[in-house]
Amino acid sequence: MADAPKKSGVPDGGAADEHEVSLSRTLGPFTVTMMGVGGMIGAGIFALTGIAAGKAGPAVIVVFLLNGFVTLLTAFAYAELGSAFPRAGGGYVWIKEGLGGANGFLGGWMSWFGYVVAGALYAIAFGGFAADSWTAMGLPMGGWTSAHIGPIFTVGVLLVFSAFNFFGAKEAGAMGNVITVTKIIILGAFVLFGVVVMFSSGTWEGRFTHDFMPNGVSGVFVAMGLTFIAFEGYEIIAQSGEEIIDPKRNIPRGIFISIAIAVAVYVLVGIVAIGATVTPPGISVHAYLGQQKELAIVSVARQIFPFGSGGALMLISGLAATMSALNVTLYSASRVAFAMGREHNLPPAFSRIHPRFTTPYVAVVVSGAMMVVAGLTLPIETAATAGGIMFLLMFIQVNLAVMTLRQKDPDARRGFTVPFFPLPMVIAVTANAALVLYMVTYNPTAVWMAFIWIVLGLLAYTMYFEKHETTQKPKAIVHEEAVGRQDYTVLVAVRERRESRVLGWFAAALAKARKGGVLAVNMLEVPPPLSLGEGRQMVDTAKGYFEAVSEEAKRRKTPLHTLIMISRAVGPALMEIVRERQGDIAVLGWTGEKKRGRLFGHTSDELLANPPTNIALVRAAARAKEIHENILVPVIAGANSRLALELACDIGRVVAGRKHAHVTLLHVVQSKDALSAGWDDAFADLRENITYGKLETKLVQGASIANTIVEEAENHDLMIFGASDEPIFERIRTGNISRRLLRDAKPTTVMVKRRQPVLGSLLRRTVLSDPARAKVKAKAQVKK
Repeated sequence: MADAPKKSGVPDGGAADEHEVSLSRTLGPFTVTMMGVGGMIGAGIFALTGIAAGKAGPAVIVVFLLNGFVTLLTAFAYAELGSAFPRAGGGYVWIKEGLGGANGFLGGWMSWFGYVVAGALYAIAFGGFAADSWTAMGLPMGGWTSAHIGPIFTVGVLLVFSAFNFFGAKEAGAMGNVITVTKIIILGAFVLFGVVVMFSSGTWEGRFTHDFMPNGVSGVFVAMGLTFIAFEGYEIIAQSGEEIIDPKRNIPRGIFISIAIAVAVYVLVGIVAIGATVTPPGISVHAYLGQQKELAIVSVARQIFPFGSGGALMLISGLAATMSALNVTLYSASRVAFAMGREHNLPPAFSRIHPRFTTPYVAVVVSGAMMVVAGLTLPIETAATAGGIMFLLMFIQVNLAVMTLRQKDPDARRGFTVPFFPLPMVIAVTANAALVLYMVTYNPTAVWMAFIWIVLGLLAYTMYFEKHETTQKPKAIVHEEAVGRQDYTVLVAVRERRESRVLGWFAAALAKARKGGVLAVNMLEVPPPLSLGEGRQMVDTAKGYFEAVSEEAKRRKTPLHTLIMISRAVGPALMEIVRERQGDIAVLGWTGEKKRGRLFGHTSDELLANPPTNIALVRAAARAKEIHENILVPVIAGANSRLALELACDIGRVVAGRKHAHVTLLHVVQSKDALSAGWDDAFADLRENITYGKLETKLVQGASIANTIVEEAENHDLMIFGASDEPIFERIRTGNISRRLLRDAKPTTVMVKRRQPVLGSLLRRTVLSDPARAKVKAKAQVKK
């Protein structure tokens, strides 16, 4: 007979010391999409629309559509690779794996430079917006003009955000969503008011039919090269691949939806900018927008918004957009440089982490300094062109990588596959290369900058970094997947060495009793200044937490699998891993410390409020015992007390040496009348279908339920009880008995809570009383 299929929990076999490393997936589909939209509808739409219109004329809408098409072709490659290999780093990682060697180095080298000049572009745009705002408010200029104070703001904002990234401040994901949605709303208002103005004028059609391409096809290509940098923002989705929930589905969807939204917004803004702008006599609309440069959209908004409010609104939006984009870009630039330093593709200093702020401070300082130099020396058109060239060349490599990885790893599970492969890749490589070549005639300075940077990189790689990459390659982190699986999985969350022994003892004993295995999890909580991928540096330290658990598993001859998970927040990550690995019970530790406003701690309270599985919260005794001969099970809550009794009987079979431990089922009443109120029946309900030879019941009277149980526990080696399910109002009146027992009892104490449906849990915790307790009260009323 074939073996029954087993659940995906822990590996079958002996207590092998297997370590698996994973990042926590916390980014849902909306956040993923907003990341892409925010990256593309950033400073570019405010700073580059006017410049592009000046080059292409009304055909600027064709520019945006063509850039969207070229972007879509490469997005096919990102969608396939992101769904198949959702790893932190995105394009840089795929290029290294797919092309390797110098190509892999150049992928990071060009990406770093691309982010640097992109950051300079956003800082220059910020300087323009800030200078215009300063002038509009009538603030003193000290004899200077906007052209003089603009660079001051450019350098100032770069220094501020370099300091933020140095000390560890970073825009949160939720705030990023708010900024992105706000930008879309403001741009939506811009389009709405612009359309009203266009139809009111009655002459807008002529602007799209007369002199549509004033500079011919070459003007369109030039504008495409200028604005392409604005369309690379979806790459941030791929960089966050290991943090995305269900990446095989959400990475492709996030990429394509964000591109569709961004292209639609760019086209609509371009239509309004051409169709609604009122120009001075004798100048065409595209020439006027070109003269306004990065302030073109602000000038248009001043004309079309009611009461002249558009200018201020767009300036505020532009300032927020440029600051947001600059912060993310400086963060990305420093992380690329940090990763290259860690992999010996840049000097080792780039991989240094500040001991206090836990930031890659050398990479931040160097990247910020390079942005300052670029911001002071490059015109905005040159910065946009140079950044666009870098990303175009990197996208060429990604398109080549998707073809090579199809051959190297044909069996990889791909959530999305490129249609009509490899035709889109061939077209994408050709189109990206054509745009790069066309930039030679338009902006030789930007092309020479890119060429010199690439040559310097190749020289550095062949003369120095190639040798160090092969001789000092960092030790790889091994991902190990279990082959065999167990029917019952005890997930134990190991947080500290001092509690790992008792957690390992309890988990291994329970797994032994239920013929299952142990899945030991250590959560590495990475502070926001670092990317989750950078938390891998702490993996070696985290492995030491499993030593005691491993020893207990070997002593019980229980299968053990260890998992190191890197996460921003421990609670949601633990819930995720419990659901993914189908854990039957999650074992957590509690030291007795309590934070203000919490019962047991942030993580424990989250899990206990809505348990994704059965939960056991363990507080170790001051002196641990090898043999546990007496186990106390106080009855506090019906469903959870039943679970406590089941676990106590299972544990009792394996922790008392060759004989079973003695289990006492205890209930405390506060009055003499309650002694005969029907608890014999309740005991019978709890003991139903439980066969255990050394099980007795005990009913005692005490003025304080908690104090009486604590006193009874002194004569026992272990106490297991079910968490109270009294409503919040009852807990406020009587105090939380569960926390007092877990804190004050002398022996090792375990509080358990059964998994409950969300609605039932919410009602029970707020309105309903515990069903078993209500049953006893009803019986008591009948007897009276």
